[in-house]
Amino acid sequence: MESTWAARHREAVSLQAQGRFQAAEQQYQAILRVQSQADAVWHDLGWLYSQMGQYQLAAQALLKALELNRQQPSYHYKLGLVLEKLGDRDQAVQAHRNAIQLNEKLSDAYSELGRLLMASSKLDEAERVYQQAIAVHPQQAQSYFQLGQVLAAKAQFPEAIKAYEVAHQLNPSDPQTLQELGQALDLQASRYQARAAFYRGSSFYCQEKYAAAAEQYQEFIHIPNLEAAAPTMQRAYKYLGECLQKLEQSAEAIALYYQGIQRYPEANEFYYELIALLQNSGQVEKAIAASTQGLQHLPNDLHLLRAQHLMLPILYQNAAEIEQWREHFISGLNYLVKTIDLTTPEVAQKALLGIGYQTNFYLQYQGRDDLALQVQYGQLMHQIMATNYPDWVKPLQVKPRSLQPNQQRKIRIGYISNFLWQHTVGKLFVGWIRHHNSDQFELYCYHLGPAVDQITEQIRQHSHEFNHLPLQEVLEADFQNIGSKIRADQLDILVFLDIGMHPFVTSLAGLRLAPIQCVTWGHPITSGSPTIDYFLSSDLMEPETAEAHYSEKLVRLPNIGISYTKPQLPPLTKSRSNFQIPQDAIAYLCCQSLFKYLPQYDYIFPAIAQQVLQAQFIFISGFDPGLTQQFEQRLEAAFAQYHLSYRSHCVILPKQSQIDYWQINLLSDIFLDTFAWSGGNTTLEAIACNLPIVTCPGEFMRGRHSYAILQRLGVTATIAKDEAAYIEIAVKLGLDCDWRSQVVQQMSDRQSFLYDDLTCVTALEEFYQRVIGNH
Repeated sequence: MESTWAARHREAVSLQAQGRFQAAEQQYQAILRVQSQADAVWHDLGWLYSQMGQYQLAAQALLKALELNRQQPSYHYKLGLVLEKLGDRDQAVQAHRNAIQLNEKLSDAYSELGRLLMASSKLDEAERVYQQAIAVHPQQAQSYFQLGQVLAAKAQFPEAIKAYEVAHQLNPSDPQTLQELGQALDLQASRYQARAAFYRGSSFYCQEKYAAAAEQYQEFIHIPNLEAAAPTMQRAYKYLGECLQKLEQSAEAIALYYQGIQRYPEANEFYYELIALLQNSGQVEKAIAASTQGLQHLPNDLHLLRAQHLMLPILYQNAAEIEQWREHFISGLNYLVKTIDLTTPEVAQKALLGIGYQTNFYLQYQGRDDLALQVQYGQLMHQIMATNYPDWVKPLQVKPRSLQPNQQRKIRIGYISNFLWQHTVGKLFVGWIRHHNSDQFELYCYHLGPAVDQITEQIRQHSHEFNHLPLQEVLEADFQNIGSKIRADQLDILVFLDIGMHPFVTSLAGLRLAPIQCVTWGHPITSGSPTIDYFLSSDLMEPETAEAHYSEKLVRLPNIGISYTKPQLPPLTKSRSNFQIPQDAIAYLCCQSLFKYLPQYDYIFPAIAQQVLQAQFIFISGFDPGLTQQFEQRLEAAFAQYHLSYRSHCVILPKQSQIDYWQINLLSDIFLDTFAWSGGNTTLEAIACNLPIVTCPGEFMRGRHSYAILQRLGVTATIAKDEAAYIEIAVKLGLDCDWRSQVVQQMSDRQSFLYDDLTCVTALEEFYQRVIGNH
């Protein structure tokens, strides 16, 4: 049995860790009143006083701990830190020496001892301490860094540079090391000028000071007669290109990568970056030309081959272009299926990494039936994954649930996505996780993206096990690590919250990692994969013939299929003038990503403006200025057909923060939904802002989100049956203020029917239980 004072000690340590210092102090003092010889308690109390800034009391408590037990190196080390705060540097040095004598592996003591010696100008002694630390811990970057500082202080720059370079190798992302290395190279000699610029640039890059980093990298790559190693120069191009992209200078980044390719024609990464930038800026023909150029030097590069044959524009100028590019994709996919070689492990591995750089994301925005193409692509991905991981495509059996008589284990559900944060996917599906029945289900969540925020934390809190496995790029080791982790968790059901958004997740869906695998509408299109069994959808969003749109078995969850919490809106603190919206305008919010706007529907806007003279259409820019410019050209042509100026009726705002985006919703009058691919999260947020929604349901589920949301809300007067009715409703909302107010009031009165609907969660869990029972 644990003693009472030991339990209280553990509680005090917990209070201290939580920052509840006063409560922890009271607990320590209470223990010492009955256990005055407890050295560990004196030590913890001393460190508590140190954290509170009460250094005299801290020293007294730590000395008492040492009086009771002098053999604990951590007591000496902590005393050294406190004595330094009290200004007694000599005794602090001795305390750290005592700590090292008791434990020669106590790396923090070496670090502090050397720093104190260096501050006292005892550079030779400090150097010996750091050399000793390196001998004990040869892989610890901090010791090399501090050794470099000592050597630089002794003006031994070549030796200092070597120490800094080892520190950099061991900890490549430390900006302080890079900065000191750059300074040492500068001080050493002019012949190190280029290397100094590179490391200074890297230091700024690690600190996210992209403009300063770009300046240093530019200096590095333009120094005449530079004899730099090719890998270092290629890294400089890579980092400079990333800096330019962060600074939204895509044209400059494109020019840089062309220059890099001319200098290093076999550097595949330059082609990859160039192709992505060209596509994102709307220069898809140039992107394909770049992939063709790359294949001349890298003929076996599957990523370049994929780009050459499956690349699609992000925006189309007219409907005929959609057909032309669709034919390009179909013929390219047929070619890849026949061409990709999986006969040996080596080429299969190249196929795995090459195909895993992109998805068919933009195919689905053409507004066509993509089932056959998705199945063809899904089969190809499955073959590639099966060749690389043959043991991970075999069927799995659900583990027995019975533990003991009258006892059953919980059903294990896994949720995987790259977007378990304040992203559309995270917002839509966090309710499934937050409201799950923890008595019957254990949730295992796998977050593969780097971003974390309050939604991530909610998911973490409601998970039995939360795994943050951020991907830097698609590597074979990631497939191995993440696949092994999921298989080891022995899930009953694995749910992909989206397939087709992120390349890694799309590839992973080609494996059998759980006995039952599902996908849902984070990306609302069939996966086409033979290893995905069910598509979890919304009954209201699906048309009657929806089963024909999926390779999976369709599951129609009630209502809109998700439990979405009404957002906590900020107060209205901005005016229309902050967003270039005229005060007297009828503001139509058109906030979807630009690639959702198909050219055959551009006429809708001038057709409305022709009748609503004060109509102002508010768009949000694309992620590249070139893309936004192409969209503007389309609008200009559409308005000209109606003898109107698009500039008089349209404003295209830059990307907005979440708060400002809500401000725009609150300042607008009407929300215009997109055809073929409807708003989901945007519609749910607009309703929270009491914006009337004009929508026209499409043929496929992805074009029926807003329709379903309004059906659930019970406000259906603004649902159009066709394009002409859409225009008529939008015009009436703009001109008839009384009717618009009635619609807004109805929406406001019925919001409780829409948000935090738990019916779908109950139905989802009933499906899980049923399918497990059947399996």
